[in-house]
Amino acid sequence: MHSVNVELSLPRDVVLPSGRTVTAEGGGDIPVLWLSDDAVSGAAGLWKRLREEHAGSGLWPLLLEPLRPDDEGEYRPWATGELYPEDMSSPQAHDPATLLEAWWDKYGEEEWPGLAPGRKPEWHPDEVAAEFAEGFATRRPYIRLGLVAAGRGADALTAVGWSGPANYDNDTAKYSAVVRGWERRFGARVVAVGFDTLHLSVAAPPISAEEALLVAAEHFAFCPDLVWQGPGTLAAYAESLVGAVHWEFWWD
Repeated sequence: MHSVNVELSLPRDVVLPSGRTVTAEGGGDIPVLWLSDDAVSGAAGLWKRLREEHAGSGLWPLLLEPLRPDDEGEYRPWATGELYPEDMSSPQAHDPATLLEAWWDKYGEEEWPGLAPGRKPEWHPDEVAAEFAEGFATRRPYIRLGLVAAGRGADALTAVGWSGPANYDNDTAKYSAVVRGWERRFGARVVAVGFDTLHLSVAAPPISAEEALLVAAEHFAFCPDLVWQGPGTLAAYAESLVGAVHWEFWWD
């Protein structure tokens, strides 16, 4: 578990809004998250600057949503510390292809089609992420900013002890391992996280129906509710992925 220390990690010219460190439930006294006290004006611009500083600071920025936007007092799970990093394994311990195939066998009805091939991004993944962050924050004026000590966005989910997919699997490191694969193959970046939601920007999305269907299979294995509580069929869901630079996941 890595401690968050914004004072020692960030350059002096990076000015953060008022905030505090958050310790995890059952995680001792080590802070796993720095959280802004309130909604942040210009959150996307600050997210972009903090993302640019990540290589030196070791802190990954997240736009954080609460369980209910109308209940800003609790701002669950972030302000309440409903975070469980000690319950997680390590993303390095898991193979994404093995995980996805096992989940597919559990939830799917057909034979696992295998991983979708990656594509070379036409735009820099960080630029796509910054543009997505701008639109995301603009549509959610209540959004708060978080910082997590992690080497990459995928690992921030495990490091902070996020438990969004707990109704399906309570080891978030497995989900981090899969997102790592998407970072490599599709230029994905972790931009925003909610109580049980995850938002990725995608610099190299599928551009054909065939590619999209393979990606859709991965998404279904990763998060079955996308199909079960969405369009109902994998083919219908795949149509929404062609050229999509934003992947959203939610677990019921």
